[in-house]
Amino acid sequence: MGVPAEFTLDDKDGGKSVVLSGDWTARGMADAGLRLAEAMKGSESFDLDLTGMNRCDTAGAYAIIRAADGRLTAGNIKARPQTIRLLELVGEATQAECPPDHRLHGFVALLDRIGRGLFDLLRDGYGTLIFLGHLLTALARCAINPRKIRWAPIVSLAERAGLDAMPIVATTTFFIGAVVALLGANLLTDFGAQVFSVELVGVSVLREFNILITAILLAGRSASSFAAEIGSMKMNQEIDAMQVIGVDPYEALILPRFAALLLTIPLLTFVATLAGLAGGMVVVWVALDLSPGFFLQRMSDYVGVTHFWIGMSKAPVMAMVIAAIGCRQGMEVGNDVESLGRRVTAAVVHAIFAIIFIDAVFALLYMELEV
Repeated sequence: MGVPAEFTLDDKDGGKSVVLSGDWTARGMADAGLRLAEAMKGSESFDLDLTGMNRCDTAGAYAIIRAADGRLTAGNIKARPQTIRLLELVGEATQAECPPDHRLHGFVALLDRIGRGLFDLLRDGYGTLIFLGHLLTALARCAINPRKIRWAPIVSLAERAGLDAMPIVATTTFFIGAVVALLGANLLTDFGAQVFSVELVGVSVLREFNILITAILLAGRSASSFAAEIGSMKMNQEIDAMQVIGVDPYEALILPRFAALLLTIPLLTFVATLAGLAGGMVVVWVALDLSPGFFLQRMSDYVGVTHFWIGMSKAPVMAMVIAAIGCRQGMEVGNDVESLGRRVTAAVVHAIFAIIFIDAVFALLYMELEV
């Protein structure tokens, strides 16, 4: 049980003697600091005896310094060494001046922002290399000793991060295929080439929209989820606890997420392909009166299976990018909620940007290969 802070004030040899007792802490001080300052006001000389204090923290030290009002010296204070050291530290802190606020303006401010942006970019690149190094090391350990693979979280994450997204992926790509078919029917009818709406739907869905829509939806759904889950564990020091007991967080948390997306994105891409073709087929049937049989026969004759494999070839790359960005941003979360929010937002934005960029690279590559 704490003892409330108290003091006694006695006249002594033309001065005053102040003896403090009790707990001069933030919890036990109450209004003792204000009463001490009022009692010592106007005293030219005094002796301060702090040896009777039980405890003293920075709040109590600040109250004593404020009551002394600059008259505290080594000659008029009697205290334990640790108390004197605390008073010195608090006194130095109260006398420290805030650094001047140098605000840059104009072209100098622009250069400053560009420099800081480049520095942050290099730092993120360095952090990405460190992340990939840890990940490859964990992957090599699991390849050497397959018993380290955690199948239970892989199956659970594959269902939660992948299979549960099947309805939204199918619905979105269905309407994307329908919109492409409707635009093709309206535009190509003016040229008497409305039958080519089938090829337009087939190529766009098989080659681009199936994997692109799937990856973007998983970037907003799974990348943010990975960043939030790992980030909350980082905030609660659960990852530090795993390392203390000898569990590698890259093996326990990150590799299962990689494996789950690698297993589910090809399946989701296939479902998106079927849904997109179904949406286009319905619109072509209703708007152009072209039967589903004619649609499928023309798809088989003039579109072919090559475009399907081109779209499917992007799926593993998209899975690795989404999982890597979400997990890395989660591992970069600090100890505050604001950091968690920033990293979750960054995971979604970076993943979508990477998906668009990788899709453009694939388009250029296949164009050069004339595929």
